[in-house]
Amino acid sequence: MQKAPYFVGLDIGTANVRCVVGMLESTETENTLSVIGVGSSQNHGMRKGSVVHIEDVASAISDAVTEAERMAGLRIEGATINVNGAHIGSQPSHGVVAISSPTRQISDEDRARVEDAATVINLPANREIIQVFAKSYQIDGQDNIKDPVGMQGVRLEVDTLVITAGIPLLRTLDAALDKAEVGVHHHTIASLAAAEAVLDRRQKESGTAVIDIGAGTTNVVILEEGEVEHVAVIPIGSQNLTNDLAIGLKTDLDIADSVKKAHATLDFSSPAAEQVSVEYEGAKYQFPEKTVRIVVEARMEELFEQIDREFKKVGKSRKLPGGVVLVGGMANMPGLADYAKERLQLPAKIGKISNVGGLVDTINSPEYTASVGLMMLDMILSGQQLGSGTLASGSQMTSGLITKIKRLISR
Repeated sequence: MQKAPYFVGLDIGTANVRCVVGMLESTETENTLSVIGVGSSQNHGMRKGSVVHIEDVASAISDAVTEAERMAGLRIEGATINVNGAHIGSQPSHGVVAISSPTRQISDEDRARVEDAATVINLPANREIIQVFAKSYQIDGQDNIKDPVGMQGVRLEVDTLVITAGIPLLRTLDAALDKAEVGVHHHTIASLAAAEAVLDRRQKESGTAVIDIGAGTTNVVILEEGEVEHVAVIPIGSQNLTNDLAIGLKTDLDIADSVKKAHATLDFSSPAAEQVSVEYEGAKYQFPEKTVRIVVEARMEELFEQIDREFKKVGKSRKLPGGVVLVGGMANMPGLADYAKERLQLPAKIGKISNVGGLVDTINSPEYTASVGLMMLDMILSGQQLGSGTLASGSQMTSGLITKIKRLISR
């Protein structure tokens, strides 16, 4: 009897590695994606999303994967992996080809050729393309065509967004995975995976940004009309806030981290208490809550200024009808959604993972968004088809944006 296929997302973060395993469960009426294994471990080998100690990262990957294997009861051989760090970049590109068939009818092959033409760009020797997103096509000057196949014309053009990464950093990450004996099915960006886990089709069409605030970096992706409009990685995360608190409160990093987890807030509806306290290694420490609030607000103000700067680069500052969806470990901070709404002048909410079953309680937290999204992409990019189940009807993942990713990766 053939075993049912399983799918793995591996989120290699600056502070933690998280592994999520899923499997399709079919009934007569629907197909659903169920989480059957989850693993996590602390990661001490990365700085701001980039590997600095291969052995430490390999050990963290191995621990997280082993825990997920034990829970799922199977052997994990490969996964879809996120690529993170400030070395991630995006740039627009344009491709042009001539249609040479006698009927002048555009085929899948013509579409593939024009998308390939868009990848012929001048890149530094230390960078490579990891993903390409076709935004719109033009046929003989007619703009804003979403799918040219079957139409007729002489000249086919495409506008794309090309995602690039630093080759040395990619190879170092792959070396860590190799040491952990985990194969790479696909590379992708964390923010796109997070978007797949929390956005529905309407949000992708109307214009929505997903902001994934992790330990070392903040990943931003803007989607509109079902297409990726902009991708950015900002080298600021929750570790920066820990450092700020250590300086502002004149205390050790471990104690500052405890203060952050227990008392960091952006909800200023009630007056600050005179003192807040934390316990660490049996000792009790007290700090003025007013100082904690000042430090937190200063760091978050800087972060959201940089996020808005990314929005301005593509003319989307205060112009996203779908607003922003916040995920990642920092999304647990009280008052973050209201603060983001005020700073960005956009609707804002905390993202919630939807359309998955199984161990929902285990992954029902913003820090698991990217790993669940990576697991979803691992399924989609493997060529699995969904029926009329809740997963397919919820996000229409087998069409549009993800179909384009599948075409490009398969080539």
